[in-house]
Amino acid sequence: MKKILVTAYAVNPYKGSEDGTGWNWIFQIAKYNHVIAITRKNNQKDIEKYMLENPSRNYMYITFWYYDLPVWARFWKKGERGALLYFYLWQMFMPLFILKKKINFDLAHNLNFHNDWMPSFLWTLKKPLVWGPIGHHPPINKNYRTHFSKKQIFAENLKIFTKKTLLTIDPFLKICRKKSVKILAVNRAVADFHNNVQDKIIFLPAVGSKQPETESEFCFKEKFIVLSSGRFVPLKGFDIAIKAFKMFYNELDQEDQNNVEFHILGKGPEEEKLKKTIAELGLIHKVIIHGWLPLAEVPKLYKNASIFLFPSHEGAGMVIPEALSYKLPIICFDNPGPGDMVTEECGVKIPYTDYEKSISQFSFALFDLYHNSEKREDMAMMAKKHFDNNYDWNSKGSKLREIYESIGI
Repeated sequence: MKKILVTAYAVNPYKGSEDGTGWNWIFQIAKYNHVIAITRKNNQKDIEKYMLENPSRNYMYITFWYYDLPVWARFWKKGERGALLYFYLWQMFMPLFILKKKINFDLAHNLNFHNDWMPSFLWTLKKPLVWGPIGHHPPINKNYRTHFSKKQIFAENLKIFTKKTLLTIDPFLKICRKKSVKILAVNRAVADFHNNVQDKIIFLPAVGSKQPETESEFCFKEKFIVLSSGRFVPLKGFDIAIKAFKMFYNELDQEDQNNVEFHILGKGPEEEKLKKTIAELGLIHKVIIHGWLPLAEVPKLYKNASIFLFPSHEGAGMVIPEALSYKLPIICFDNPGPGDMVTEECGVKIPYTDYEKSISQFSFALFDLYHNSEKREDMAMMAKKHFDNNYDWNSKGSKLREIYESIGI
């Protein structure tokens, strides 16, 4: 077994999103190799607690180190404020920590945060470097920013400017690209941004999910439930989802209207705005916002659902694998993100056009799948197959093992 040095800024087995993927990748790597995992000190308590509560033989092959910048170099960081700058500095000084602790390894893997516009500095240690999965949220199409506030438009433009600037001027980013032996990409936009190293790029989305505890069967359910999940921010496109559901609902006769509901899991700064939209459209009795439910209650919602509606503009889609695992056909944008993660066999991908036309197209996709149960059943079966082959954590662990072996260390 080889020794893989993994640097993962966010690792927490009790959380989802970035923290959860960090834990799951490390756990998978330990099935085939010794892992030396370096993460932040604030993750230590939960990692150690989880390992005590959930024994596994994999832990024999994992050694955690906990590293942070000294207090004088991080006093200005408060929660999310300053997180990206801190992450940059955390990576920059990481090699000094590794040298000081005299950590020996065969291959370095810079695992997360999953952005491709801030470099790793592990190449300075002169061992083979795997970088990623990395990626970024593509700019939200201008035709879909018409409903943004001035503050939201400014924030979006600032993000675009910052990423382009760093990609252009940061010399360490260019060196990191050159020195990496493999670059794992969360979406197809990575190849466009780093077009001079396409021979190193492997498409491997960062996100995955576990198999459901009980097998979800396709059946004719009592209600046709449309499900969506995510943080209530403009990036996620919940305004489009709600308006598309309204248009779909209006096309149904009275009996069918009684048979449909839209359930949304999530919270966020746009919640009141979305609730106002729901009220204005007369959907209070049909659109149910659950907030964030305890993990034990989430599977019931997925099992009762018929369709997963996700018009998000993001570059990944953490909830896509979970929806696929429950055999849910997915309706999403055809974009570098959910669109890369969904095939035409297991979902419907809506092209970018303009705001109003997209609402109509999402609505038509709902209407079509509502009335075509045979098509819905075929997509459900293919969703589970697609999940098993690409997004089950065990499958992803096997793919990463093959990538390591191809390096020939």
